[in-house]
Amino acid sequence: MDNSLVLIVEDEPAIAQILEGYLTRDGFRTVRASDGETALQHHALLKPDIVLLDVRLPKLDGFGVLGRLRQAGSTPVIMVTAVADDIDRLSGLRLGADDYVVKPFNPQEVVARVRAILRRTQGDRAETIRRFGSIEVDFGSYSVFVIKDGRRIPLLLTLSEFRILAYMIRHPTQAFARADILDACLPESEALVRTVDTHVSNLRRKLEDMGQNGFFPAVRGVGYRFSDPR
Repeated sequence: MDNSLVLIVEDEPAIAQILEGYLTRDGFRTVRASDGETALQHHALLKPDIVLLDVRLPKLDGFGVLGRLRQAGSTPVIMVTAVADDIDRLSGLRLGADDYVVKPFNPQEVVARVRAILRRTQGDRAETIRRFGSIEVDFGSYSVFVIKDGRRIPLLLTLSEFRILAYMIRHPTQAFARADILDACLPESEALVRTVDTHVSNLRRKLEDMGQNGFFPAVRGVGYRFSDPR
């Protein structure tokens, strides 16, 4: 759950900044949108884990955004409002929202609700996406992306390279022996243990070409880890 991405859709900068501060302090990553159309663009590109969605937005209101999100998938959504009519509509959650909060709210309570919903929704399904920093691995589609300047840029890997990255990113600071990497990621191969060095070197170079430095450091006498502890 830590490092989950929260899309904050709020046209009042002060409120968005407060939410961002509390969520970041609690270990979440955040991205902000100040209108409904931008929110949909961010959702399509960045695939957030949950959306905090204000009802009263310019260009496309929160109810319109929620409808589009529900057409696209099942990303959890917490609606935010201060208007009595909206509260009446949201109270039954008939529109597909997972929860709602009313302004003025306690930011710590909002963070607690975000955690509770993610715990429930992420616990209900097998992990399909893992993120570490700016790197995102989609296990279902065998795809890797680098998040840069608000865009998801594909990282082109061979199958062996993907398997190694996907295996090690689950425990990013753990040191893995070359033999363990070989057994877990290339079980059908007759390659020598030192072949792992070649794959790791290629992975490191491809990440560095995307501006992602410091990954796959060597661990003397052991093998490699995905990232040094920070």
